[in-house]
Amino acid sequence: MDSIVKLMQTDEEIMSTFRTIKQLRPHLIEDDFLEKIKRMQATYGYHLVAVIEDDEVKAAAGYRVTESLAWGKYFYVDDLITDEESRRKGYAKVLWDWLIEQAKINDCEQFHLDSGVHRYDAHRFYLKGGLDITCHHFQMSL
Repeated sequence: MDSIVKLMQTDEEIMSTFRTIKQLRPHLIEDDFLEKIKRMQATYGYHLVAVIEDDEVKAAAGYRVTESLAWGKYFYVDDLITDEESRRKGYAKVLWDWLIEQAKINDCEQFHLDSGVHRYDAHRFYLKGGLDITCHHFQMSL
């Protein structure tokens, strides 16, 4: 596999991830995507990365390095998806290893992500990748 993990920074790079990210977040609207990513980058320190092979996005992730009283300094993965046509080819593992390494480089004490209860394949991947299920996440739409 001749793929690279790349920080997506230019407008063109960010937009190249839309098709893949939308598979995880189907509510997203393409015309709003760039503005939303840039706002999250400026406000919350959001980083968008992708596994690129043959100039195509094979997997993408969004993450933040942040801090809380409960977890100390931690690495939070907001979004993590492999393009549906590229699954089971090792791209998720490439991205996963890169994310874990970034958490270590940033001196994070913990690595966190939330996952929808219906994403069983993802849960198997996360458990195999060393994560534990440590809490329930509750929400309310407002």
